[in-house]
Amino acid sequence: MSLCLAVDIGASGGRHILGAYRNGKLTLEEIYRFSNAPVLSERGLVWDVERLFDEVVKGLSLCAKWDKIPETVAIDMWAVDYALIDAAGGLINPVYSYRGERGTTFTSTLVPIEEMYAITGIPPHPFNTVYQLLADKDAGRIEKAEHLLMLPEYFSYRLTGRLKDECEYTNASSTGLLDAQKRDWAYGLIDALGLPRRLFPRVREPIYDYGDLSTEIRKRVGFNARVLMCASHDTASAVSLLPQDALYISSGTWSLLGVQSAPILTEAALKDGYANEGALNGKIRFLKNIIGLWMLQRIRAELEVTGKNCSFSELESLAKEAAERGDEYSVDVNSRKFINPFSMIEAIKEECRLSDSSVPSTLGGLALCVYQSLASSYQMAVEGIEAITGRRYGAVHIIGGGSKDDFLNHLTARYTGRTVYAGPSEAAAAGSLFMQMRYTGGFSGSIWDAVMESFDIKKI
Repeated sequence: MSLCLAVDIGASGGRHILGAYRNGKLTLEEIYRFSNAPVLSERGLVWDVERLFDEVVKGLSLCAKWDKIPETVAIDMWAVDYALIDAAGGLINPVYSYRGERGTTFTSTLVPIEEMYAITGIPPHPFNTVYQLLADKDAGRIEKAEHLLMLPEYFSYRLTGRLKDECEYTNASSTGLLDAQKRDWAYGLIDALGLPRRLFPRVREPIYDYGDLSTEIRKRVGFNARVLMCASHDTASAVSLLPQDALYISSGTWSLLGVQSAPILTEAALKDGYANEGALNGKIRFLKNIIGLWMLQRIRAELEVTGKNCSFSELESLAKEAAERGDEYSVDVNSRKFINPFSMIEAIKEECRLSDSSVPSTLGGLALCVYQSLASSYQMAVEGIEAITGRRYGAVHIIGGGSKDDFLNHLTARYTGRTVYAGPSEAAAAGSLFMQMRYTGGFSGSIWDAVMESFDIKKI
């Protein structure tokens, strides 16, 4: 029985998940877990990619320590952010974080937003790759760059030592520079924005071979494995588990609510902020980016600074108590104020004041405000998708780490009026593992049927 390893790295943490398929079920084993957060440097908000790479290697080393050697390894991560590589193959530091909003001043370009959306299907968020690249162009960093690597490709390059002249499709689709219909770079747009074509290699659909571990990495971890390029956008990997007609929420730091479809590039879709991002089997993920559990993560981080440790389960319990008292709150979770405020607690209270909502005075009320506002935003996004697609969806599939939040799941069912199916929680890793096993011949058949056999999917 061969083993495959999914290295699933999110904006708040990463994990190494070993998978094996036997007796009709996928079994998962967590080998290693580590934290992640952007670092505030003198040059702005950046990612400590050296530390992250050391964490990736440490998790691989633990596989050897426990004599659980994977045949293949694949990395999936968040979208948008990238590494610039010079002609000698070296990293041009720093690697910026999307939460720094470097691209804010570049969202008004020479190409009208309506024209860009009609090509790419990506709404104008300041953290989009295209606007970050324009910031790099303005700063002179582009002149030194020969290669643009989305972060899963950068870490795969570090593992193999191979700099491939390819870009994985699902992550490329998030850049705001890919033609949503052609599934290839929008070179006319790239030229109009004054970005060099050399940064944009051929687009390749997953899954494919990236190469063996390099000699150096083999010595560090104690074995060799094939590095594969799965659907490297973590949400694309997660959504690959679901039936193609499913309405889903990939719930984590962000909540991505959408369906799989052909590209939808209408004015109504742009007005409501729906994105067209890459999926498998010739589909795209037509979705709304919603801020997600980041708000609770930041509340917890603020409390830790004051010496108060409060787990997610404790916040959930306090929110339930506030709900039982009849408390009600509402903020627009999609407000840019919540992307990276100095104080999330104060940002929520201020937004409540501005929106004439009750202002939470307790920690439970604060958490409930996030929960109720998320559920309300889900309701509006579901209604928006149904209006644009002309189709009603009777159920919502909640996948990812947020699917473990039973209170939010029940609020989602109540606010949307839909049946909720919750799980699996390690959806991105499971999606990566099924893809790897299909590549190696260790799995065939319906992924969704295998998911139902392998995981406890809760119906609400």
